[in-house]
Amino acid sequence: MARPGKRPSDAVESNKIYFSISKLSEEFNVTPRTIRHYEDEGLLEPARRGQTRLFTEADRKRLAMILTGTRVGISLAKLRELFDLYDNARGSKKRGRELLVLLGQPRQLLNRQRADLDVMMEELEQMEKACRAVAEPSAEPRRDHAQQDLFG
Repeated sequence: MARPGKRPSDAVESNKIYFSISKLSEEFNVTPRTIRHYEDEGLLEPARRGQTRLFTEADRKRLAMILTGTRVGISLAKLRELFDLYDNARGSKKRGRELLVLLGQPRQLLNRQRADLDVMMEELEQMEKACRAVAEPSAEPRRDHAQQDLFG
């Protein structure tokens, strides 16, 4: 599905900077096949000069969002929905609100995951302290006789 305002696929503007698929795959440490897959899924629409794909800065930013989104667990279908809403939201308060709701969902999930990770880290720290006390009893600070009398 073509994005609104997107140039025809064979129109290449001479005043724009373009990136090749190999340049983007190197920059983002993904294979060219991964980028072509995102194109097949309708998430990227590079211009073409013959068979050569020419990606704009906007395409580059969109690829970064796709990679970040997939890394945090957002499906390609959900990303497509977000992009479609974003592309069509300009001037529409209703679509803008829908986009905000959709964007809030992964944020809520990530916040829950962060809280879970914080709890897990604290539990690991407590387990490490307990293990260290058993495995390295000499690591505990020694108390002199006066302190032992005060503390048992």
